[in-house]
Amino acid sequence: MNLHTAIFLFFAGALGGAINAVAGGGSFVSFPALLFTGVPAIPANATNTLALWVGTTASGGAYREKLNITRRVMIPLVITSVIGGLGGAFLLIRTPAQTFLHVLPWLLLGATLLFAFGKHLTGRISAGITHEASSRAVTVASIYELFVAVYGGYFGGGVGIMNLAMLAALGMTDIHAMNALKVVLGGIINAMAVVTFTLAKAVAWKPGVVMIAGAIVGGYFGAHYAQKLPQAWIRAFVIVVGISMTVYFFWKGYA
Repeated sequence: MNLHTAIFLFFAGALGGAINAVAGGGSFVSFPALLFTGVPAIPANATNTLALWVGTTASGGAYREKLNITRRVMIPLVITSVIGGLGGAFLLIRTPAQTFLHVLPWLLLGATLLFAFGKHLTGRISAGITHEASSRAVTVASIYELFVAVYGGYFGGGVGIMNLAMLAALGMTDIHAMNALKVVLGGIINAMAVVTFTLAKAVAWKPGVVMIAGAIVGGYFGAHYAQKLPQAWIRAFVIVVGISMTVYFFWKGYA
């Protein structure tokens, strides 16, 4: 790996980490960057997951004061994230990634629409997953999170947008609190995938280390400065990222 490639991967990791910290969807930048530098699809996916997991963990420090979720809500979401993350990563190792690329744009389209219009469609949900969350709301959120975690363990691109969509639909309105919970759940999902990919020797370590360094820088500073922006701007940014990823993966999967 030459110097130009290393610099390219560092900045791709930094931008991907920053995007993940703000809205989710950093894989839209970092995963194609790995493919562009010659890393095969499955190792690129595994390496991307590792790099952005580290970056997401770094961004969690900037959101730590925003996370205020009760144990009765957090524990089921954590458990389903662990199970789904492991299951999705195992599926990636056992099945061709190209098959999932045909399903991926539809999932991203649904998640983007749900995030954009979820509040209007679910206005009758009284408490969402706040402190007064009903058992029904927690159950629905946990089931949804299981599917998101399987998807996140398998590919990961847009998993943050999917989690934000779930939180918006279930009643959360503070984008910064939503980002905090998204960071925690995404970190757990990716941690399970990273363990699986590492044991399966699917990670390309040389480009991975460079991208990790960039993702740490982008993840922390992206999360820190995102909290200084108006919520409406961040919501708009989430939608733009979601639309961009949807168009890209429709083109990639069906071209």
